[in-house]
Amino acid sequence: MGNLAEIKPHAVLVPFPSQGHINALFQLAKLLYLRGFHITFVNTEYNHKRWLKSRDSNSLDGFNFETIPDGLTPLEGNGDVTQDVVSLCQSIRKNFLHPFGELLTKLHDSAVAGVTPPVTCLVSDCFMPFAIQAAEEHALPTIIFNPCNACTFLTSLHIRTLLEKGLIPLKDESYLTNGYLDNKVDCIPGLKNFRLKDLLDVVRTTDPNDSQVEFVIEAADTFHRASAIVFNTYNELESDVMNELYSMFPSLYTIGPLSSFLNQTPQNNLESLGSNLWKEDTKCLKWLESREPRSVVYVNFGSITVMNPDQLLEFAWGLANSMKPFLWIIRPDLVIGGSFILSSMFENEISDRGLIASWCPQEKVLNHPSIGGFLTHCGWNST
Repeated sequence: MGNLAEIKPHAVLVPFPSQGHINALFQLAKLLYLRGFHITFVNTEYNHKRWLKSRDSNSLDGFNFETIPDGLTPLEGNGDVTQDVVSLCQSIRKNFLHPFGELLTKLHDSAVAGVTPPVTCLVSDCFMPFAIQAAEEHALPTIIFNPCNACTFLTSLHIRTLLEKGLIPLKDESYLTNGYLDNKVDCIPGLKNFRLKDLLDVVRTTDPNDSQVEFVIEAADTFHRASAIVFNTYNELESDVMNELYSMFPSLYTIGPLSSFLNQTPQNNLESLGSNLWKEDTKCLKWLESREPRSVVYVNFGSITVMNPDQLLEFAWGLANSMKPFLWIIRPDLVIGGSFILSSMFENEISDRGLIASWCPQEKVLNHPSIGGFLTHCGWNST
């Protein structure tokens, strides 16, 4: 590689293996690439296969992809569904460290041979705690990337506090509906007027040995070991929370919303390099062109949320009865128990004003002038 291997900084980026987390870190990877970094983006083997199926372009000089196994039993069928998050988290704890360490060794050997620049830093999703240990073993600085809101990050640091005060786990499932979750949280500095139900989903557990609680605590225990922490948010949006975090960490940076920064930057040959794990149905953009400005309701419940058939029907007829044009994304694994076919009666009702697609280029859709509303699950990377 000559001088290139000596000059270019080389960042290895490791997202949590779900669509929203991948999207956010991929945006950061693009921004680093455009500023002269050599990029190695690490997906699980499962997600990388899905990504290859969904894209026409899969490589770029200086923007490389590597994979590690996820340690899970292969899914039946076409393997184009979101994996179970609880199972993924447990596998991250048990199975990811060794293969990721081997990958860092491989990248080191590649640099010694002059094939790629030496790795200069690791950028890891905040919920991939093994990465910190692997980086320390290879004497690499680590930047933790928080793709979620700052409130989630701060809450993660105080899960032990909630346990110690007896606020979680819930005594039984009646506490989910009896108003208990409306209680204000006064034991986490920086959270003003927050209720229990406003916090991470793990606060809803009734299990004193909940594996997800353990996973969040384990991840939070690594935060102080990072060289720096980067947030996909901005100070004005979460000022109280960010002020508390600034008092806890010496090197903390807010750089969000990443999508805005990326859209303001000429991307040139990066345009064709996307991060969606499902193939995008671009026909919906042409359909939107035929609609009046600000007239269409866009419906998308993200990449992880699921619902039962009855819930799907409620949304379906709610949209039909609204009499508004709508674009509804129903991904292949949205309905619990497999595929679900909407009735011909529904199809006839919405034929002239509704479009259903399995996935779409969401940012292009949201930026389209015909979109007038967004029905969403409120995931941070959708908002």
